[in-house]
Amino acid sequence: MLKFNIRGENVEVTDSIRDYVVKRISKLQKFFEDNVEATAHVNLKVYPNRTYKVEVTIPLPYLTLRAEETSNDMYGSVDLVTDKLERQIRKYKTKINRKSREKGFKNLEFVPSDDDSATTDDLKIVRTKQIALKPMDPEEAVLQMDMLGHDFFIFQDAETNGTSIVYRRRDGRYGLIEAE
Repeated sequence: MLKFNIRGENVEVTDSIRDYVVKRISKLQKFFEDNVEATAHVNLKVYPNRTYKVEVTIPLPYLTLRAEETSNDMYGSVDLVTDKLERQIRKYKTKINRKSREKGFKNLEFVPSDDDSATTDDLKIVRTKQIALKPMDPEEAVLQMDMLGHDFFIFQDAETNGTSIVYRRRDGRYGLIEAE
């Protein structure tokens, strides 16, 4: 069962917008088993230049689906995000079903679909690398990342001794992921 948490930034979430979002994203339920319960977190934004951004995150027990799209039409952005999520699901489903067939498992978390055209060739790991995690603070990790010209950097947080990742966001700012 898919529940919805819809909120708007600089836009009022009207009943018609809410109904449209629920109608479009509910179509993704056909890919899930009946016993799967999840909440779709939908964030609608309007920018001063009158573009609309729709972000959807659906945390599931076995993966997290996330997509965002920006366009000049709120409803168009919802359609684009739904299509993107469906492609993600098909890609994941194809990969997981292939692995389950190889190992002899049946019926993992997805309901079979008739048109599985996605391939997993682009998911092949082509290089493996080992690294030594050095203790540092997040600011130093950002400096290291920039110095190396990478989009992310894994390090050991000197304060917590936990593994953390800093990354460059699309907007040019930085994010921090801390492992539990």
